[in-house]
Amino acid sequence: MGKVIGILSLKGGVGKTSTVLSMGSAMAELGKKVLLVDGNFSAPNLGVHLNVINPDVTIHHVLAGEEAIRNAVVPMNDLNFDIIPASIFYSREISPLKLRNKLRTIRDKYDVVILDSSPALNDETLAVMLASDELFVVTTPDYPTLSMTLKAISDAKSRGVRIDGLILNKVRNKKYELSLGDIEDTAEIPILAVVPDEPHVPESISRFVPPYVQKPRSRGSEEYRKLASVAVGERYQSMGPRRFMRFKVTPKRQEINRELFYDRIFE
Repeated sequence: MGKVIGILSLKGGVGKTSTVLSMGSAMAELGKKVLLVDGNFSAPNLGVHLNVINPDVTIHHVLAGEEAIRNAVVPMNDLNFDIIPASIFYSREISPLKLRNKLRTIRDKYDVVILDSSPALNDETLAVMLASDELFVVTTPDYPTLSMTLKAISDAKSRGVRIDGLILNKVRNKKYELSLGDIEDTAEIPILAVVPDEPHVPESISRFVPPYVQKPRSRGSEEYRKLASVAVGERYQSMGPRRFMRFKVTPKRQEINRELFYDRIFE
């Protein structure tokens, strides 16, 4: 049965959907069978990012009981993954909390299912939390976003849901940004990836291409490749503590955290 990974953020504009696309692309490159699902039912973006604007069947039809989930799958053959988009103009009532049960009928066909959540604290976000085996929160190194990140973490903890790690996105390495240490100490969640703010990302969105595909050798894509590898149980150029000591290399914080995450999940 495939692993379900939820990608959360309670603030728009942090690059959550771009993260979903890049993670999915990196996992597909590793040879995994990947499904991306739009769990942002009120303001969907996943399909729009890939120029899938008005599909006949979407996750809305599935949650409303009108269609089987297999009928909502859209193969993205050029990208080597599948998606289930959401409807932009769907007007009937749906039940977001049915997402977990609906995914049970299809997740065994994939190695990984990645859920893109709503940027709000609502039933849509809760549905993604409850449907996921692992949860990552996308944040940026500024106070407003960190405050919303803390809110997401607090809500998850109150429901007995574990947040497995933070993906720090749009990092410029400026003095006005919060440090990795400050973010981790405040959130009490490990940072698993640090993705720089790169100019090709807006361009990739305009071209309906995942940022990872647009620039696969960028520093950001490298971070997604390493995180994707760890998330599916593969060590990508991994350097454990002994190797760090042997080569006298000072590991980055996210590298150590990825090692610990791997050990907790797979060993």
